[in-house]
Amino acid sequence: MNFLDPSTRNPVLRKCAVAVATGFGLGFAPFASGTFGAVLGCGIVLAFTAFSLPVALQIAVCAALALLCVPVASIAERDLGLGKDPGAIVCDEYLTFPICMIGMTELWHEHVWLMPLCFAVNRALDVLKPFPAYRLQSLPSGLGIAIDDFAISIYALGVNWALYALAVRFAGA
Repeated sequence: MNFLDPSTRNPVLRKCAVAVATGFGLGFAPFASGTFGAVLGCGIVLAFTAFSLPVALQIAVCAALALLCVPVASIAERDLGLGKDPGAIVCDEYLTFPICMIGMTELWHEHVWLMPLCFAVNRALDVLKPFPAYRLQSLPSGLGIAIDDFAISIYALGVNWALYALAVRFAGA
C-alpha cells in the first residue's frame, strides 16, 4: 500500500492525509480558511531560518513540500466529499507559501516588515489568480488543488524580491 496513491485504503494514512490537508483543522475556519491555513507556512519559513538552510536546500524542501501536497490533497478531496478543491483543504496554501520567501529567510530578521509583506503578496495573488494559475486549478484532484498555488508562489517570489529591492534602494529599509 502506497501512501502517495490517493486510492489507498489504509484508514490511518487517510486520516493523517486529511489532517495535513486541512492544516490540522485550520481549514475549517468559518471564513478565509486559506489565509488561516497559510499561516502554517510562516512556521515552515521560521524553521528554514532556525536551521539556516542554504538557498539550494530551501528550493529542495519547497519542491518536496509542493509535491507532497498533491497526493495529500487528492486523498482529502475524496474523503471530505465537499466537491472540487474545497476551502477546507489548505495544504496547498501552507506547503507552497515558503516558495515565495526562498532566499529571504535571513533578511526578515533585519527587515521585520518582510514576512508580513510576503504573506500579503502571496495571499493577494492567490485571490487574483493571474494567468495561467486560474486555468491550472482546473486540472484534476490534488494536482489542480496544488499547482495553481505553486505557480502563484513563484509569481509572489518575483514580486517579493522586486519589492524588497525597491524598499532597500529607495527607503534604505
